[in-house]
Amino acid sequence: MDMKRPFIIGIAGGTASGKTSVCKKVIEELDLAENSSNRNAVVAVSQDSFYKDLSPHEKDLAKVGEYNFDHPDAFDEDLMKETMLKIASGKPVNLPIYDRINFKREREVIHIEPADVVIFEGILVLYDKDLRNIMHMKVFVDTDSDTRLSRRVLRDTKEKGRDLGIVLSHYTKYVKPAFEEFTLPTKKHADVILPRGADNKVGINLIIQHIKDIIISDNQLTSTRRRRQKSESGVRPH
Repeated sequence: MDMKRPFIIGIAGGTASGKTSVCKKVIEELDLAENSSNRNAVVAVSQDSFYKDLSPHEKDLAKVGEYNFDHPDAFDEDLMKETMLKIASGKPVNLPIYDRINFKREREVIHIEPADVVIFEGILVLYDKDLRNIMHMKVFVDTDSDTRLSRRVLRDTKEKGRDLGIVLSHYTKYVKPAFEEFTLPTKKHADVILPRGADNKVGINLIIQHIKDIIISDNQLTSTRRRRQKSESGVRPH
């Protein structure tokens, strides 16, 4: 059984900073031809999958913008660590699907097979030390606060049909303070700070090239070790 450990990248940043767009860009630009095994070349895991199921009272609060989804306590920390540690060890996992309408996990899950590269993205992926320790590269998407606010307003009013007043109130009361208290301090843990998010093509290309270099180097080292093991066991490589 192939238990090769994946290269794990953590991508953090404030709400609407462009984390998901950066993640998609990396996946799109990463040369999948480098993957010579039967594994997935690259998979993405969103921290949003690990939101806790809300109680009836919490659901009522969430519907009127009075629940703090940007606080660390909003996530199921135990499940998140358990899942990411399995991924880090090269094991397949079942990823939860969070229903943002009913504020609970769906019965269905997403099955993820081992991959060469795993991108873990979310507002607080760099918050917990245990999770940071499994990452090989930590990225913080640093986008101007006014840009993030305008994106958040457009997303929540147009895509989610929420009232503008509720969106602005929620942002001021919960999102902004949580960013300053919990998310922004994790910037110091980042190996790479990426201004302007997905618009920073130079920065993204440098990240992609580094990933490729690591994968190629690791594959070459693995091949060398296998040839050496065959040689020592008396089996000639073909």
